[in-house]
Amino acid sequence: MESAEIRRRWLSFFEERGHTVVPSASLIADDPTLLLVNAGMVPFKPYFLGEVKPPAPRATSVQKCVRTPDIEEVGKTTRHGTFFQMCGNFSFGDYFKEGAIKLAWELLTAPVADGGYGLEPEKLWITVYLDDDEAERIWREIIGVPAERIQRLGKKDNFWSMGVPGPCGPCSEINYDRGPEFGPEGGPAVNDERYVEIWNLVFMQYERGEGSGKEDFEILGDLPSKNIDTGLGLERLAMILQGVQNMYETDTLRVVMDKATELTGVRYGADHASDVSMRVVADHIRTSVMLIGDGVTPGNEGRGYVLRRIMRRAIRNMRLLGATEPVVGALIDVVIKTMGQQYPELETDRKRIETVALAEEARFLKTLNAGTNVLDGAVTEARSAGSKVLAGDKAFLLHDTWGFPIDLTLEMAAEQGLTVDEDGFRRLMKEQRERAKADAKAKKTGHADLSAYREVADTAGSTEFTGYSHNGGESTIVGLLVDGVPSPAASEGDEVEVVLDRTPFYAEGGGQLADQGRIKLDTGAVIEIRDVQQPVPGVSVHKGSVQVGEVTVGASAYAAIDVRRRRAIARAHSATHLTHQALRDALGPTAAQAGSENSPGRFRFDFGSPSAVPGTVLTDVEQKINEVLARELDVQAEIMSIDEAKKQGAIAEFGEKYGERVRVVTIGDFSKELCGGTHVHNTAQLGLVKLLGESSIGSGVRRIEALVGVDAYNFLAREHTVVAQLQELVKGRPEELPEKIATMLGKLKDAEKEIEKFRAEKVLQAAAGLAEGAKDVRGTALVTGQVPDGTSADDLRKLVLDVRGRIPGDRPAVVALFATANGRPLTVIATNEAARERGLKAGELVRTAAKTLGGGGGGKPDVAQGGGQNPAAIGDAIDAVERLVAETA
Repeated sequence: MESAEIRRRWLSFFEERGHTVVPSASLIADDPTLLLVNAGMVPFKPYFLGEVKPPAPRATSVQKCVRTPDIEEVGKTTRHGTFFQMCGNFSFGDYFKEGAIKLAWELLTAPVADGGYGLEPEKLWITVYLDDDEAERIWREIIGVPAERIQRLGKKDNFWSMGVPGPCGPCSEINYDRGPEFGPEGGPAVNDERYVEIWNLVFMQYERGEGSGKEDFEILGDLPSKNIDTGLGLERLAMILQGVQNMYETDTLRVVMDKATELTGVRYGADHASDVSMRVVADHIRTSVMLIGDGVTPGNEGRGYVLRRIMRRAIRNMRLLGATEPVVGALIDVVIKTMGQQYPELETDRKRIETVALAEEARFLKTLNAGTNVLDGAVTEARSAGSKVLAGDKAFLLHDTWGFPIDLTLEMAAEQGLTVDEDGFRRLMKEQRERAKADAKAKKTGHADLSAYREVADTAGSTEFTGYSHNGGESTIVGLLVDGVPSPAASEGDEVEVVLDRTPFYAEGGGQLADQGRIKLDTGAVIEIRDVQQPVPGVSVHKGSVQVGEVTVGASAYAAIDVRRRRAIARAHSATHLTHQALRDALGPTAAQAGSENSPGRFRFDFGSPSAVPGTVLTDVEQKINEVLARELDVQAEIMSIDEAKKQGAIAEFGEKYGERVRVVTIGDFSKELCGGTHVHNTAQLGLVKLLGESSIGSGVRRIEALVGVDAYNFLAREHTVVAQLQELVKGRPEELPEKIATMLGKLKDAEKEIEKFRAEKVLQAAAGLAEGAKDVRGTALVTGQVPDGTSADDLRKLVLDVRGRIPGDRPAVVALFATANGRPLTVIATNEAARERGLKAGELVRTAAKTLGGGGGGKPDVAQGGGQNPAAIGDAIDAVERLVAETA
């Protein structure tokens, strides 16, 4: 079964059972505590924490995830990988343990022909938390898993929490026995290589207190609403269903290794070292495609650095396999074709993904060649000094300036008969990481050392910002860096950082994104600018690439911003000020700004609040903002002393550093803030502001996301279309829709209850006739039979117990009834005390019947349940039960 089919079946199965299908969220986590989405439940955290009301009581998703703590281990083993897909089903106060367990078992064991995965029940082992008797009972009595295949484990393995005070609860894991070739018997408690965990069911029922680690915390009590969060690893299930040894041999990774073989001539499985490289390439190329697809671009920090690191590791390993030409294009092509079956947007966005990936490969191959020359020079220098060790600072230079991974330097030095001072290299790397942390705080300085920017500032002075009044203007290039290194010139295709004496480009700050645009030299050279930062105060660094010609320091140029983008950002920034003031008016001064981002057509605003903002308050805030727009208030900026600004009641904007003279932006009589950003001239220019909602991003911090102008209009237009479609369906006015839909859902629920009640009554009506028709088998009253198809396990159990209760207690009795549900046979068998005294135990009888049906089962001596794969064998199962009764009684 292909991975795409596994995904399709998962979503289809749960959708058919009342779950709302939620598309995978972007890998770019909307959570300040996470770099990338690393678990299937991440998008649902606000619902589990009670911060946001869930859109539906049941949900399901297949979430893209990336985990990168062990990148260097990827390839060395077959278990480590960076990208994976987590299939999840979630219940928010709806079903709990029994419901989750039944759903999981049904999907895993249902025949492939019936939409299931067709796993053999006898190969599934269960783990539960130490004292979770409820889950153990459900698995044993209701599902019918034999007690010997249910193991209890401690907090470390079978208890879940987010690592902070909040929801927590026991887990139950489903493990698959891959057979003796993978290790000794004993279940998952003994060998997790043989007994592979495929599905984890988390029962959120408690609230945890303070503590550290997975085990050292206190349970404060029960949650008011019990939730379910489950996760099944798609790649692990694919490994089992496709009958391969490990995840690298599954369909979505094997094709990448096959393509690598085609490109290099190296066959997977021929050599350990080449196998490691093959696995690195397969995993990293797939992860790269998924990251680029979600908008990540290679860079030197954060998500961009993760992408750059894994891409360069993949490219380097292709070189180790013997590739001499660019290979990324061919590799990402097979990833897009394979993964595109699950994520069609990869095909739609193919051109952009290829452009980003090929540019990174070209950049790295260029540094590989230049770095090789640097390495050759360092080797010659070491030999001349009589040393057989390449200095740590040379290895660091190769890594930091030329992008050489240390293991590439180690290999190339060894070919020259030298070792590398790894201790010295790692010491310099540690210092570099510490500088990188400082860089992050100083806002994206790239590779370059801050001294390079300070040198420009000392020589040319601060950059004059002209962007408040001009969108373009003449300037002179006073500083130039290529790939983070100061340079007198740059050529076409180079990544550059340009410093001008004066600029209309706004450098990112105060929550406002940087301007983009172009710098055109008098010589005809063109630089495309995509970002502007101020790594040191007063110096605006324009980051971009040379599109045409050669760029030199001292050249005259004309700098021009993207005016449409600037205006869209300005509208968003002014809307942020209005939102801030309206929130403070509604919630008080505690709703202080805690962060913001103003981008074209939209903004997000973070503010302090101990709890969620009621929907009615948000509606009032939105109305107030739009009323201000209609008042056509002028927006003015004025420079004044910080003391004067405070006297006027100006609010300080988050993230800004203020000197003695500050810029105050005033919006009519409504808002006054200290701000260095760009704004509209009048509130009417905003057109419309639409608040999309608010959510928690941390303890005591909330986030509002909103649209401005045309983007807001387009959103409302789409909403209007949806409302119109609903009106047509329910034949009502817009204001009647909530009530009408609620009424329809209520009627549907009532009808489902009536149907269930009628079906149960119909089944139970047969009890008297069945009891009267009991067959005497050596003094034991034996009732067997097959009830109508579609009878549920619960109803079958009720019927069996009812029949048993109609037989006199002093007469030994065995009741064994069978049914077919969803194409699978099931049986429930019950015995009375007199029968048990003769040695007739329900659990043993069920195991005999279930074995005949091609399945398994078990339970207590008085009542047990089982199932199988072959409905046609029900008659044979009845005969087997009767024979066992005759032999035992």
